[in-house]
Amino acid sequence: MLRRLSQDWERKYGHPIVLVETFVERERFAGTSYQAANWMRLGATTGRSRQDRSHTLAVPVKDVYLYPLRRHFRQELCR
Repeated sequence: MLRRLSQDWERKYGHPIVLVETFVERERFAGTSYQAANWMRLGATTGRSRQDRSHTLAVPVKDVYLYPLRRHFRQELCR
């Protein structure tokens, strides 16, 4: 699926994507399958929702994983 994701995205939306992200709830899962598939663990969320304007909503902390779809994704993101 990841091999054709950027092509499919570009066909539908008119531009490619260079990396994908996913969030893994760390209390429930270890992220083992993502690590085995060479996803990069970037860090963790703060346990807040982006909808939480009043800082009262507590959501589970999640690990953030990235997978680059292109070799030089950093340069492409900095254009």
